[in-house]
Amino acid sequence: MKRQRLTRSRLRISLVLVVTLFCLFGVRLFWIQGLDAQAYAAMARQAGTQTTTIPAPRGDILDRNGEVIATSVDGLTLTADPTMTADKAPKIARILVTSLGEDRIDYFETIEKLRTPKTQYVVLEKNLPAAKADKALKAVRKAGLTGVFGESVTLRSYPGGKLAANLVGYMSQTKESDKPVGVQGIERQYDDLLTGKDGSATYEVSPSGQRIPMADSTVVEMEPGQDVKTTIDRDLQWYADQRLADAVRSSSSDWGLAITMDVRTGQVVQLSQAPTFDPETPSTRNDGNTVSRFVQTVYEPGSVLKTVTMAALADQGKITPETQIKVPGSMTIDKYPIGDYWKHGTINLTAAGVIAKSSNLGTIVAAQQMNNQTMHDYFRKFGFGVGSGVELPGESKGILKPAAEWTKANHATISFGQGISVTALQVVRAVGAIANGGVMVDPSVVSGYVDQEGATTKTRETPTRRVVSKKAAAQVTRMMEAVTADDGTAPAAQIPGYRVAGKTGTAWRVNPVTGRYVRGQNTVSFIGFAPADEPRFVTYVVLDKPFSNAGGGSTAAPVFHDIMSMALERFGVTPTGSKSPKVEQEW
Repeated sequence: MKRQRLTRSRLRISLVLVVTLFCLFGVRLFWIQGLDAQAYAAMARQAGTQTTTIPAPRGDILDRNGEVIATSVDGLTLTADPTMTADKAPKIARILVTSLGEDRIDYFETIEKLRTPKTQYVVLEKNLPAAKADKALKAVRKAGLTGVFGESVTLRSYPGGKLAANLVGYMSQTKESDKPVGVQGIERQYDDLLTGKDGSATYEVSPSGQRIPMADSTVVEMEPGQDVKTTIDRDLQWYADQRLADAVRSSSSDWGLAITMDVRTGQVVQLSQAPTFDPETPSTRNDGNTVSRFVQTVYEPGSVLKTVTMAALADQGKITPETQIKVPGSMTIDKYPIGDYWKHGTINLTAAGVIAKSSNLGTIVAAQQMNNQTMHDYFRKFGFGVGSGVELPGESKGILKPAAEWTKANHATISFGQGISVTALQVVRAVGAIANGGVMVDPSVVSGYVDQEGATTKTRETPTRRVVSKKAAAQVTRMMEAVTADDGTAPAAQIPGYRVAGKTGTAWRVNPVTGRYVRGQNTVSFIGFAPADEPRFVTYVVLDKPFSNAGGGSTAAPVFHDIMSMALERFGVTPTGSKSPKVEQEW
């Protein structure tokens, strides 16, 4: 009897325990399904899904005719699993160095990476050309070795090599970004537009990480980067790059620039710099050759700015090409002695003669008809002391002191291009205004953007404004034609069949450390436009610190001649058939 009672008690206790357990499971199931259903479902989805990035291809940079200057190509990043490579690290490293080259991958550093403890993933070398990386991977596998892999990446390629490199810019990896970003030039200025927006794909995967066929997936489409269409003509650019580089070498200059702009539209069709760099080769880059000198380097331009002084005077009706100017043999202003580049006594020159012979003293005498404020205002109207309007990073405004701070010496020297600092594009814009009948057009280097469907969006309209009268511009053009005449300072700028207007420039260089002029060190230049009677292009050539007796007419003008000749031919500009008017230089 006792045994039966004990058995019944145990059954009751067991039943209570079972019921209690089922009740607990029921409550928990209700809680999960009813109250925390969404949270647990999300956890389940997260545990069983995988998201990958769909990179947006970077847009191309094109020339004005759609030819590629910069594009993107397939590449690979080499990675390794040290748990598989540690024992054979020296052998693998030797194969990689042989395949890729010592300039690309370091033998001893690679061994250390292949032996990295407590990890199954290391990056051996980033952003390799696909063909070169595949060759290395095949060599590793052929040797019977494992543990080295390739991850697909997109690389930036520049088919023209150094072509327009300082305008285009380059790509570089930064700590703040997962992928390379644009540095300098168009690559930087239009980085967001070129980059586009990455997409993503989310898939359901098995516990082993394999994608489940026919399972749900979510794809966010990427938006490819847009192409940027420049105003540059690739063939003209290539020729100008070579011609300028030759001139820099032959004249032993520190650096040189050559710029050609359509005076009617402001479109820059060629923009060269030497020395330059190869955007695909980091070892060729340094602070001296990657800077965009045409907008970032300021210098004193010298006599090319005499054209601006004469344009200001002509606009006020104070001079014509025939105006008679008595030029002294020397002048001392604020105890500062000023002379011409050739020795002479008092001479009688016309305004055209002052320009043709590039007389500092004659320019000073003519400029004395303007007070400080008037002269300053004209120089500002011609775009000095303000940005050029081109959309490129790091542009300098140059230096034009307020008129209230001018001394008599400042007034004198600024009139012939010393005591004022400019950028090359500012000078091109200013003289381009004279060529364009007194109407200034801001320079541009990009004409529009092209999407993946081929639709082009044009950039904003280029601003224009009148700075001097059409009559004044024509009068200065006549003076500038005398410069390229046989008895001018730059007959080397003549182009058979075309009328050419131009101006030489020679300026003392300023030591950036002391802020003082360095005698014997000059910046020489030549700027001109053609055809002078129906101007289409203006070309500016600058050579910094050439050999001591170099001048703008003998050193820079021949470069102008060659580049301008090709530009006229390339764009089908025919000679007008008219002849340059004879302008008296003396009276």
